[in-house]
Amino acid sequence: MTDGAISFGPVLAVVLVVLAIFGAAVVRFGRLGQGKAVLFAAARAVVQLAAVSLVIVGILESGWLTGGFVLLMFAIAAFTSSRRIGVPKDLVWVALAIASGVVPVLTLVLATGVVPWKPIAIVPIAGIVIGGAMSATSQASRRALDELVSRHGEYEAALALGFLRRPAALEICRPSAGHALIPALDQTRTVGLVTLPGAYVGVLLGGAGPLQAGVTQVLVLIGLLAAEAAAVLVAVHLVAAGRISRKATEDATCR
Repeated sequence: MTDGAISFGPVLAVVLVVLAIFGAAVVRFGRLGQGKAVLFAAARAVVQLAAVSLVIVGILESGWLTGGFVLLMFAIAAFTSSRRIGVPKDLVWVALAIASGVVPVLTLVLATGVVPWKPIAIVPIAGIVIGGAMSATSQASRRALDELVSRHGEYEAALALGFLRRPAALEICRPSAGHALIPALDQTRTVGLVTLPGAYVGVLLGGAGPLQAGVTQVLVLIGLLAAEAAAVLVAVHLVAAGRISRKATEDATCR
């Protein structure tokens, strides 16, 4: 490392390979899933970040290219989330859930000038918020859909008691979907005590002082929490309304 920055070199490459293999071995021999998925994810991250690093300089020189890049990140997030949930046909509705968290947060921080209208500031903040909303949408939707399958009898009982389809579905899936906020809540509660998240470390490595890094991290964490809360709320309502649904759960929604 030089001046606080992580330098690229053979040692770093070896460390990355060892970490990827270690993660894959744990998953494989611990029977947590397919170890090759860890290796694939690691390799994909390296390739994607290398590609982004090559083009990011040009993107940051243009406001239009920056806007296009943010939209591309959002489109990829919506596509990834819809596939992760298992509802590629409901891509538009998944995108709506993610946007419900991303748009208000980015609008507020940019309109107030808290985040300057500069590509170098907009791209990382937008990426963090979009990524958080994507993960929250995926987790909330998967939990909600799974609950509607495993507790279908309770759903039918709610209908028998006079509930309409959507309120009945909400009674079943809303509590579980809300668990998708646990990682964001835990990270926000323990920041500085247990963890020093990426934004804080990144600002420090970029040469800023601890106070500036702390301010940036607080903005990111609270913005993420707000974005994820909105995304989870919209996602669970879309599931209850049958807009986000798998074939196995269509009978448990209002379709």
